[in-house]
Parts: sequence; structure tokens; C-alpha cells
Amino acid sequence: MPVTSVNCQESPPSVFLAAAWRNLVMLNFAVDPDVLKPLVPVGTELDYFHGRTFVSIVGFQFLDAALLGIPIPFHRAFEEVNLRFYVMRHAPEGIRRGVVFVREIAPKWIVSTIARWVYNEKYVTMPMRHRVEVPTNADCGTVKYEWWHGGRWNALSAHIHGSPAPLVPGSEEEFIAEHYWGYTMQRDGTTMEYAVEHPPWQVWQASEPRFDCDVASIYGDAFVPFLREPASVLVAAGSPVVVRRGRQL
Repeated sequence: MPVTSVNCQESPPSVFLAAAWRNLVMLNFAVDPDVLKPLVPVGTELDYFHGRTFVSIVGFQFLDAALLGIPIPFHRAFEEVNLRFYVMRHAPEGIRRGVVFVREIAPKWIVSTIARWVYNEKYVTMPMRHRVEVPTNADCGTVKYEWWHGGRWNALSAHIHGSPAPLVPGSEEEFIAEHYWGYTMQRDGTTMEYAVEHPPWQVWQASEPRFDCDVASIYGDAFVPFLREPASVLVAAGSPVVVRRGRQL
């Protein structure tokens, strides 16, 4: 598991959330940095890969959720879809690479309420469903997530092939996946930082990414020109995940 605690002289914050994130579909789009700059939390800056900034539409299964060590009744398994982008912060021990969420969709209202209240994350509640078909032998599989909005099912999906394998060092896919901090802009203009801990993910070979969404009404007009053809797609098997308590910068 990557070491994401900040300073060897202080203990890491306590665990806020423990869960498993499984079967993650990530469709990655190059975007004009001027679209993202107003959303960058204070104390962080945009993280570039080969001179480009990216956003990702991510769908996954949220399993075995426990809040402060207590299983959440009737909320142990559900889907989530989020739009995120990538930032970094210069810390005493070096650069911390993290994500900022533009919008997060979940089907459970209590999940949305807690995330908005504790972290000021941009959660909304919508009916959701998913389909996961893991490939066997020479067959291909499919991972698909859908959410009901605007009188229809919106969706993202990809086909997967073979068996999961480690990320290629230095690849765009590794850049997307290897961010272990979260940053949120607070109501008073400050920034909250929290650590996200999990082992490096293994990924399937992925093809035929599809994204069918009312982008303007969910994410805003500024994202419409960019959320069309993904620059890359990855599908990760996932792992157990720990989210630590946040602290203000």
C-alpha cells in the first residue's frame, strides 16, 4: 500500500471511511486548463501530463462501506460515478498528487448528505445501476454504469480483455490512477486535504469506451466541448480503500 502519511514525526489522521472500490471504469479526456482553473482549491495547482490537463469520468462499485469503523446499514454496496481532475500540492516531504471532484453521483441519499456535510464534496443523488461481466478464456467482458437523469439512462462503459495486469510505469494510465490525495474547496474558501490509501491497481486491456450523458445539465456548459471522445480508457480491478479524516490546509 502506498505510504500517504505526511510526516514521519506525526501520526496520520484516523480512518474516516473504509470500503472496497471495484471494477473502476475511467474515461479520460484532455481539457483546456482554463476550464479547470476556477475549480482549483487554494494551495494546490493543476497537475499536467506531457503538457496536458485531464478530467476523468469514473464509474465503480462501492462495496463493504464502513464509516468510522461502523458498517453503514443498507449502504454497504452501491454504485458511484464522478467527474474528477488532477492537482498537486508542494508539501514538506515532496509533491502530493491528488484529485478534485467536479460532481459525484450516488444512488444513496445518506452517502451524498454525509459527503457534502463533512467534506463539502459535490454529491448528488440519482437512481443508478451497473453491469459487470468479467472476461473468461478468449471472450471479452463489459463494465457499465448508468444513472437516471433527464428522463433517461445516462451511461459510461468499456469492454475488457484478458486478465488484469500492473500499470505501465510512466504511462498516461499510471498518471490517472496514481493520485492518493483528495482536495476540496470549503464554503469559507479554504481547502481540505485528505489521504486515500490503496495498493496500486491492476488493469484490464480496455477498448470501445462509450459515454452517453447530458453533460451540460450535470457538469456545466464549459465541459461540453471536451467530454466527447476520450483520450484514453482504463478499467481497474480495484481494491480495499481507506479514506482518512481530512484537515484544513
